[in-house]
Amino acid sequence: MIGVLDVERQTEEMRRAGERWREIMRTSDLSVGVYRLAKGADDTQAPHTEDEVYYVLAGCGVLRIGGSDHPVGPGSLAFVPARVEHRFHDITADLELLVFFAPAEGSRA
Repeated sequence: MIGVLDVERQTEEMRRAGERWREIMRTSDLSVGVYRLAKGADDTQAPHTEDEVYYVLAGCGVLRIGGSDHPVGPGSLAFVPARVEHRFHDITADLELLVFFAPAEGSRA
């Protein structure tokens, strides 16, 4: 894909559809998506085989990476290396996250 995406439009469509995850861009070396977690939600994700970067668009919570907790809010940027256990918890306001995988999510075994 070459071009520009309207992330706010994608996020609004996700809200209406009740989706938690939507991939919005993909190449062999990179994938980008939006991840949404409601206030108080359980984040049940498993470690990924790709490096991952989260950018917080909205909301507040705590991201546990390995055994360390990191408070996050709008503007926070977090890096999670491939195969490292991580999850969001103590979500006090609906989280909306822009998520980058390198290489593309699911491309490594």
